[in-house]
Amino acid sequence: MKGQQGSNRISSGAIAAVSAVVVAVGGGVAWFTTHSSNTPTPSNPSGRIEQPQPAQPSTRQPANEQSPNVYWLRPTDKNVTLVPQPVKVASIRTNQPLEAAFQSLLAGPPAGATDSTTIPKGTKLLGLKSENDEVHVNLSEDFTSGGGSTSMMGRVGQVVYTATTLNPKAKVYIDVNGKPLDVLGGEGLELQQPLTRESFQKNYSL
Repeated sequence: MKGQQGSNRISSGAIAAVSAVVVAVGGGVAWFTTHSSNTPTPSNPSGRIEQPQPAQPSTRQPANEQSPNVYWLRPTDKNVTLVPQPVKVASIRTNQPLEAAFQSLLAGPPAGATDSTTIPKGTKLLGLKSENDEVHVNLSEDFTSGGGSTSMMGRVGQVVYTATTLNPKAKVYIDVNGKPLDVLGGEGLELQQPLTRESFQKNYSL
């Protein structure tokens, strides 16, 4: 009987110990769960979904941006002079700045401008190539139509100065429908190509 009672006491003690461990573990889990669920979260009283702020546009100009000039004609007291107008374009390809300048030139002066052009309306740029200090400009046949000698010299000057806007020392070759332009207009204005700003000022007076 004494042995059985001792066995009962040991069993009861073991059960109590296991129960204590279970209670302790259970309490720890409950504490961890409670504190995990109470982790503070950022306050957002309005309940709105915060959207990321858009990046502010850069005010810096592209590093390769160039500003070629288009040349218009402006009458003076005794003659006509060539005057520049800048055209901004972000350069991607080598010839793009000059192409943009010629597109503006062939489109004519903006509405309300006091300057003029003698390049016939409808003239198209068929091709343009700039390399090794040379500029080759290929224009449609409309370029040769209409006007007297002053008109012819004016349009040649506009092409030469616009073509050399980024390189004033460049030599300019003017083609019409892919063929060199040697004589312009009914009055037979002869062009000695290549043309430069210097040769234009020397041989053709506006």
